[in-house]
Amino acid sequence: MDWKKILLIALDVVFGIYIVLAMTAFNHPDEKYNVCTDVKINIQEESAEGFLTEADVTNMLHEARVSLLSKPMKSINTRQIEEILEGNDLIDNAECFKSVGGLLCIDIVQRVPVVRVIAQNGDDYYVDNHNEVMQHNNYTCNLLVATGNISKPYASKVLAPVVRQIMSDPFWRNQIVQLNVLNDRSIELIPRVGSHIIYLGQGRGIAKKLDRLQKFYTYGLSQTGWNRYSRISVEFDNQIICKRRPKHRS
Repeated sequence: MDWKKILLIALDVVFGIYIVLAMTAFNHPDEKYNVCTDVKINIQEESAEGFLTEADVTNMLHEARVSLLSKPMKSINTRQIEEILEGNDLIDNAECFKSVGGLLCIDIVQRVPVVRVIAQNGDDYYVDNHNEVMQHNNYTCNLLVATGNISKPYASKVLAPVVRQIMSDPFWRNQIVQLNVLNDRSIELIPRVGSHIIYLGQGRGIAKKLDRLQKFYTYGLSQTGWNRYSRISVEFDNQIICKRRPKHRS
């Protein structure tokens, strides 16, 4: 056997292992010496206006006595941060992860309110984009307001889909400012332009009702005037029933 050759090969192997270990240690320094230098909070954008700001998320962590800046990355519990944030009524989902250079990233998906309900029984709350009730809080944003005989199950199952249909159309999103639910659970709309009330009836077939009403706006009210009628009903298929104001009666 050529012991000299074997010895050289063995030395090469040892040297190779040393190089690999040295490079690994260089690329992954001991995490206990790597401190958090920055926290990046990203709140997912939605088509509707939400409540949360970066300052709100920071305050939530502060109130939970979670400090991050200058803290060793190894001691930061990302799962704990996620659980704290997801425990807030305004947050749908939170993901927290560590990045290079002491950067901690927090991605937030917030619950987006679509309508504020001020019911005649005294309830005051929001319904979000998942048709779930959100308790009223000190946050404010521009929302449609719904009043009248509204229970929480009705708000989730009937009212929220009606509001989403209104908000999905740019014309109706700008035109409708309030909904009112009558005792029989039928729905009235209060428009921004015109002094009439729009009667939808029950919360079914809303897309067709609004389409029929928009055509009436275009080819009817644009000719007769926006204040000619006090009430416009699109409750029944293929017809529009209007009630004139007294001053327009002949």
